[in-house]
Amino acid sequence: MLRESAYRSMRITQAAPFRRAALWLLASLCIACSERETEGPALTVSAASSLTFAFEEIVPLFERESDVSVSCAFGATGRFALQIEQGAPVDVFAAAGADFVDHLAAGNLITPGSRHVFCRGDLVIWVREDSPLHLKGLGDLATAAVKRIAVAHPEYAPYGTAARQALVAASLWERLQPKLVLGRTVRQALQYAETGDVDAAVVPRALATRAGGRWVSVTPTLYSPVEQTIAVIASSRLDTHALGFVEFLLSPTVQAILRRHGFQPLDSAAILPSPASAVGSSS
Repeated sequence: MLRESAYRSMRITQAAPFRRAALWLLASLCIACSERETEGPALTVSAASSLTFAFEEIVPLFERESDVSVSCAFGATGRFALQIEQGAPVDVFAAAGADFVDHLAAGNLITPGSRHVFCRGDLVIWVREDSPLHLKGLGDLATAAVKRIAVAHPEYAPYGTAARQALVAASLWERLQPKLVLGRTVRQALQYAETGDVDAAVVPRALATRAGGRWVSVTPTLYSPVEQTIAVIASSRLDTHALGFVEFLLSPTVQAILRRHGFQPLDSAAILPSPASAVGSSS
């Protein structure tokens, strides 16, 4: 694209000679910079949507410290696991939940010894700042004032599985079926609420704390904590660098970042999520 842009600029007959030379110099510098940036190893990471905001901060730190570039794709954990099973060229899998990683490990698709739980996440009910709703817990989702509720698809997204588990435990899953809207990912479930397509969304705290609006914790005893799990894919040709990325996530610096983004870091794994009465707002 840079070469085409420079070439088109050269075709402008009205351009003065010095301007053409300047354009060529700029193009050459940009191409050189681009080539330097793409030199060396480049990791491909498939990461759960719940990690979007945290990884936006963590990945650049790793790149600066390691001189290894990282290309991240964010989506549903279950769909990524299926793609990896089908041979997708992935170096590192950062999942929401351990089950899909363990499934891949059972098929010898995970590098032995590379699987680690690197933090834990919990659920909240999120509404927009201008919402007339003042929810105090899952039970309020059954009221007439709440018309539609978004959750991530429980078959593909571990936070969706946790949401279903909590609603089943609260005897609300069947009762709320007419209101439920399933998102492909937790990010999409949140977006449904952000745009007003639904009244509320049950999503990870790690997304809610960055989304604005208001949120209330889901009672932690109603579901199993979501263990964010990372592993190196056995087919990776960059296993040394991939293992370095895994170890980086376990470092105190990154654990502090994860805490700031709403996750429970490893050093506080025994601490329960905030009680159901805890209400948050990013305003």
